[in-house]
Amino acid sequence: MVIIAKKLTLTEYLTYDDDTDNLYELEDGYLSIMSPESNQNNLIALYLLSEFLKIVPFRLVCHKDTEIVTAGNRVRLPDLMIITEELLTALYGKRATITPEMPAPALVIEVVSPGKVNEDRDYRYKRSEYAARGILEYWIVDPQSEKVTLLTLVDGLYEEKIFQGDKSIVSHTFPEFNLIAGDIFPP
Repeated sequence: MVIIAKKLTLTEYLTYDDDTDNLYELEDGYLSIMSPESNQNNLIALYLLSEFLKIVPFRLVCHKDTEIVTAGNRVRLPDLMIITEELLTALYGKRATITPEMPAPALVIEVVSPGKVNEDRDYRYKRSEYAARGILEYWIVDPQSEKVTLLTLVDGLYEEKIFQGDKSIVSHTFPEFNLIAGDIFPP
């Protein structure tokens, strides 16, 4: 959903303030308002956050509060990110925006909202944007199909593995992560 007709530069976006609490992503120079997540999606993101806190220091976990600039004048606001110490240092004392000159996060997780537009955004567009940005792992958590698509960056492209039901999620970036795919999805 585009909310203003004027195309913005990245600099204009980074200084944009409409005196609301709205969250936006920038898509090809246009602001898109981020609708509130469903309770189910929030529970999934919080559950994953709690699981990652068992293996990753708190300061390296970003939950819906840090945005990332990707290719094509786009700014994304992932549901969950695990960043590196190097990236934490680059962000320190600045707006929580990962800019192109900063290192990439180690992991980005998106929880898919219902509808074709949302599915296309998470499965198609973000997939290519995150690969181009050099993000080592991208997880697409899909409550509608109760599956986790784990994408690992190999030679600039993502290789895909799907985890469902009683399969343990296997991460190359976080080999100590231990979770059954089906446990992610609340009843």
